[in-house]
Amino acid sequence: MIIEPRTRGFICLTSHPKGCEQNVIDQIEYIKSKGAIDGAKKVLVIGASTGFGLASRITSAFGSGAATIGVFFEKPPSEGRPASPGWYNSAAFEKEAHKAGLYAKSINGDAFSNEIKKQTLDLIKADLGQIDMVIYSLASPVRTHPDTGVKYKSVLKPIGAKFQNKTVDFHTGAVSEVSIEPAQGDDIENTVAVMGGEDWKMWIDDLKSEGLLSEGFTTIAYSYIGPSLTEAVYRKGTIGRAKDHLEATAFTISDSLKPLNGKAYVSVNKALVTQASSAIPVIPLYISLLYKVMKEEGIHEGCIEQIQRLFQDRLYAGTTPTDDKGRIRIDDWEMRADVQARVAELWKEATTETLPKIGDLKGYEKDFFNLFGFMVDGVDYDADVNEMVEIPGLQ
Repeated sequence: MIIEPRTRGFICLTSHPKGCEQNVIDQIEYIKSKGAIDGAKKVLVIGASTGFGLASRITSAFGSGAATIGVFFEKPPSEGRPASPGWYNSAAFEKEAHKAGLYAKSINGDAFSNEIKKQTLDLIKADLGQIDMVIYSLASPVRTHPDTGVKYKSVLKPIGAKFQNKTVDFHTGAVSEVSIEPAQGDDIENTVAVMGGEDWKMWIDDLKSEGLLSEGFTTIAYSYIGPSLTEAVYRKGTIGRAKDHLEATAFTISDSLKPLNGKAYVSVNKALVTQASSAIPVIPLYISLLYKVMKEEGIHEGCIEQIQRLFQDRLYAGTTPTDDKGRIRIDDWEMRADVQARVAELWKEATTETLPKIGDLKGYEKDFFNLFGFMVDGVDYDADVNEMVEIPGLQ
């Protein structure tokens, strides 16, 4: 079939298998070009199919030669209907990993559930014995608690007062004002239940109790802080409370790993175009201005460049530098004072008319469509493509 992008708001309803495959191959080639990383050799990635999770799996496998198990929740293809992009990403990754002689298997299902945890633990026992690293990179708006059955939904809201600021519709380039009502009732608690650290800790506790963690084991989860421009709706909003909980959980997990000389970290990453960030008002406008500034400075990074630098220069550099709250910071270039000052200046100037010149809306749009396998260089989108792609190592 010929597959074209079909969008609804901040979501693309289709994905392109060849585009996703080329995207993965490009990331693999980047990692190979940067040389070997003396990292973990047996790695579990929870949330392995897109974004930072996929980049972490690629970096582990093709940077450190690691055996990887990926857990994700993706929609498979059906006749005449493409799969979700993470399905095609994972299929491409496993195909390339197997070609390179690397162990790679995947489990598709709800990572919050006890069933998927047990299936993953059984696979580790059978195939790897123990693991050296867990990367926790889940991004879900909903979580059903595995023990109570209670379903929690996260919300993106400010706390205490209504939020008002500029945003942009990146499809049309129209800059407008947006307002978001503040959190009410159980909004904060529900968001923390979905996006906080409880599930991360459950995974590590289960793995540890079964003796599946190696000596010197490391686990890492991903977070974001961002600038004052976005803090009311992000870091000081409901999501920020969840990130606070996630970051506090790293210390709890580290304490539990002391008998293994293990360590849990949170890495604060830079703002990037993801399916989640596209839906956050203000963020698309901020990113389009940030991209413009960082590209002009020659310090722009995508997911794969961020994770390669995290592994090479932070996790496996002999010592792991952290900030005063124990976090690894690879948002350091984004948060440079000169970069943020320039973005703040451009923010004041940003209108529908000025944005094409002062921002990088084209770069934002390309990165958004790349997530779904579209607008990828070197792909013939007029050619027939088989949507029925299998993941070679799917369990």
